[in-house]
This record gives sequence, C-alpha cells and structure tokens, in this order.
Amino acid sequence: MSTEKAIEALGIDFWRWRTLQQPRSHDDIPRIERNKNWKPAWSSQDVAGYQNAISDFQKRWKAIDAGTVNSLKVSKESWVDYQLIGSAIHRVYWELDYLKVWQQQPRFYIDQTAGVVFDLLLPIQVNDEIVRDVVFALNFTEEILSSGIKNLANNAVKAYAVVAIDLLKDIENQLNTMSKELAEFVDQDLADALEASTKKAIGAFVNYREWLISNLDSFKPISAIGKDNYEWFFKKVALVPFTTHELNMIGELEWDRAVVLEQISLNKHKKIAIPAIPSSAAEQVKNEANDERQVRQFYAEQGILSQPQTLKHYLNAPLPAYLAPIKWLGVTDDLTGPSRVDEDGYSYVPEPHNKLPYFYAANARDARAGIVHEGAHYQQLAISWRHERVLRRYYYDSGVNEGIAFYNEELLLAAGLFDDKVHSQTVMYNFMKLRAMRVIVDVGLATGRLDIASATAYLEKKVPMDHETAYEEAVFFSSSPGQALTYQIGKTQILKLFSDVVSDKKAKSEAFNMQEFHDYLWKNGNVPLSLLRFEFLGDASEIGSILKNA
Repeated sequence: MSTEKAIEALGIDFWRWRTLQQPRSHDDIPRIERNKNWKPAWSSQDVAGYQNAISDFQKRWKAIDAGTVNSLKVSKESWVDYQLIGSAIHRVYWELDYLKVWQQQPRFYIDQTAGVVFDLLLPIQVNDEIVRDVVFALNFTEEILSSGIKNLANNAVKAYAVVAIDLLKDIENQLNTMSKELAEFVDQDLADALEASTKKAIGAFVNYREWLISNLDSFKPISAIGKDNYEWFFKKVALVPFTTHELNMIGELEWDRAVVLEQISLNKHKKIAIPAIPSSAAEQVKNEANDERQVRQFYAEQGILSQPQTLKHYLNAPLPAYLAPIKWLGVTDDLTGPSRVDEDGYSYVPEPHNKLPYFYAANARDARAGIVHEGAHYQQLAISWRHERVLRRYYYDSGVNEGIAFYNEELLLAAGLFDDKVHSQTVMYNFMKLRAMRVIVDVGLATGRLDIASATAYLEKKVPMDHETAYEEAVFFSSSPGQALTYQIGKTQILKLFSDVVSDKKAKSEAFNMQEFHDYLWKNGNVPLSLLRFEFLGDASEIGSILKNA
C-alpha cells in the first residue's frame, strides 16, 4: 500500500471509530452524524477501551513516514491530511487524559443523555422514526448516569457540580412538557412508549441530581489546566503557533481596537435608532429568509464568495414547543450533516419580546447579524462536507470554523453589507469586543492568573453582564480551555494569511482574486489554519515551528 493510501486508510478507520466514541457536545460545530441507535458508553471499562484504542491509532500514525515540511514524501495535500489525523488523535488524549471530562464534569453526563435527545429533535420535520430514536435515548439514560456517578465519585469538581445541579432543577417539568408536545405527532402506542421512557429517564435524573447535592461538599475545587498543558493543546491539537503570552496580547490588542471602533461608530452617528423587535416569530422568519437571499447576492455581486446552485439555504423557523423546554441543552440550530447537504439549515427562534438575550435580540432586529456568523457556519460546513478529500469532510476544530465565521462578520461589515443599518454596524463592533474579551478570560483561567471569582468580576465589568450569567460563562470557559478564544485567534490567523497572499501575488505581479481565496478557505474550513497556510501559500513558518517545538 502506498503511503498516501495508508494515510487515507488510517483516517477512515479513525473516523469510523471516532463516530462511535466521540462524546456528545453542547456546541453545534462538533456535532457529527451517528449510526442508528447510537448510545454513548462511559463506564470505566469503556474509557479504558478508548485509551487502548487511541494508543493503537497513535502507533499506526507514527509508523507512517510522510516526511517533513522541507522534505515531503507524499503530496502536499496528503501531508496536510496526515497532520490532520495527528491533531484529531491528540484531541482524544486531550478529552480523556487532560481535561478528564468523564471524571470531573457532571454536566458531561447530562450531555450524553438529555443532550442526545436534544440533538435528535433538531431536524425541521419530526416523524415516527425520530420519536422512536428519542425513546431509545431516554431508555439508556439511567445506565449512563449510573456510570457517571461511579466515575465522578472522588473526582468531580464542585463548581461544575453546582452548575449541573442548577441545570437539572426543573428537569421533571421540562422532560414531561417535551414528551407531551411530541406525543401530538405520533400514534397512541408510540406516545405511550414515549411517556414510559420519559418517566424512567426523569427518575434517573432526579437520582443523579440528588446524588450531586448530597455529595457536593466532598467535591474538589477547580484547578487551572496550567500553562504547559494549555500550550500542549495548541501545539498538538489546535496547531496554533502562539504562546500563552502572545494569545493574551492578541486578545488585549483586539479589545482595544474594538472599543475604539465602536466609539467611532457611536460618535459618527450620534443618536442611533434601535430597530424594533419583530411582532412575531413568523415575521422574523420571513425577514430572515429575505435577508439570507440578500447576503448571498451580496457575496456574489461583490466577488467575495461563490454561491453554488447546489448550496441550500440557512433559514429561521419558530422554536418548536417540544424543543423549547430543553433548549438549554445546546445551540438551537440544525446545520445538517455530510449525508444531508441537499437540505436547508435552520436556526430556531423564540417569540420575540423586548427582553431577549444578547444575541437573540441582535438577530431579531437585523437577521443578518446571525446570517453572517451562524449562516457562515452552515455554508462553510456544507461546502467542506462535499470535499473531494474524504478526511477533510469529517475533521473539526472549532478554532477554524469559529475563526471563519467571526472573520466573515468583519469582512461583510467592511464590504458594506450593513451600510443601510447604522445600529447593526455598532452591533458588529460590540461582537468584536466580546470575542476579544473571551481570549483574555480563556488564557487567564487556563494559566491560573484568573480564578472563577475574578473572571466573573471581569466579565461583569467589561461586557457588561449580570453576575449570574458572568459566573456561568466563567465556569464554562474554565471547563473548556481553548474554546472561548477560537473566534479571535482563528480570525487573526485568517487576516494574516489574507495579507500574506495579497503580498505574495503582488511580488509575483499576479492579480489577487478574493473570491478564489475565500472559496479555498470555506472549502477547507475544517483544517487548522497553520496547515492551510502551508498548502495554499507554501509557507511552513507556522506549522514548522509547531512541529519543531511540539
């Protein structure tokens, strides 16, 4: 077997295994398509099996000699795919052995149970098959939560347990409401099965919640992941070429820049009229569909990004009554998947009112605020899932995906998309402040420079936001080091790549084609940017330094 075929075979084997092993996440980017009747498995024996399997995959990966950046033994594209597999392998180690989410974070087991139900209910059409899948998922809840109790004993972190207890405070009413609303879509026999499985799952959740409460004082305090482990993540998984000091500096510089730009906008326009909230979800859905077509037309007319005829649409829909009570379990959108690229993506919206949360309010007043970010996710993933190189369809690292979406916000702002709405221009700058601030908090919590209390106070003051929300954000950032800064760091790498491509073209007396650049970026948007720099520009400076120091 040739080296290139060995790389592809290893990647396919790994992703087949990863589809079964990968834990469910409440983030929307890492969602993957599962096999029928997929059941998470997290007993201590299952974890030991995962550790043995990932060790075997790493041995196979290291046994392949793909060469170095200065002496490739395969094509550049296959070498990038090889590094992609290495990154994905190391992410499993990060989850199992560094973060130890299965031992330390009680919410993890909520995600593997109720979270699975939430994901099953995201497609726009609910039918008998989906409800049967929900029944199956509810029926394995007790088993998984029991495994969770065994794994968390003497290992759980108290602050994470407090969050889990709060999330489960109304789980009885939430699941009962979900079940009753779903029953309207199926016959009586299936409705009865749903009711029975819901009752069984509720009992398991109540037992889990009570166990957390009764053992709360015995749980551990939060400890920072630490600078060395944090930088291991960026070198081995994210393939980001920055030290913690450089990451923090990027966050601080971008915070200052966003503050200035926001104030310039406010000063320029003096009194900014705030658009009215739509009168109904139906009105917001209609507005968004019109705006989505406008954004796609803008991409094409401005020569920014191709809009293939095969690319479906990113739309809004009213939040279904069966999803509303459990919406806290994840992002209420359906970005489809590799086997569903011929379907529209949907983001579910609640009935509008004057006290909508931050992002909901921005999207209600101007749907393009969501289209340029979540809509960019939908398009980028739909394009990447069609990639002719199989391994690039399945890999994910939200640093690239979130970086592209955040970059897209400022790209379209600068290109003039929001020239007709002054308020939305200011909102975009406010988004920039939020994403920059997340870098500072992420780095501070991971390195131990900030604790939960100081991070909470920082968020309250800087955003600003209420104390409860600030505390929840700080705990989440602490539990997922490296995730909150993906927006800003990915965007920073893209801006650098864009600038260097322009300079390279000028040096060669060639015309820079923005659409060609963005088409490549969106198509390969599941691949770390240090690898894309090497592949697209032939510049190994970022990936070379990472591999040398890893």
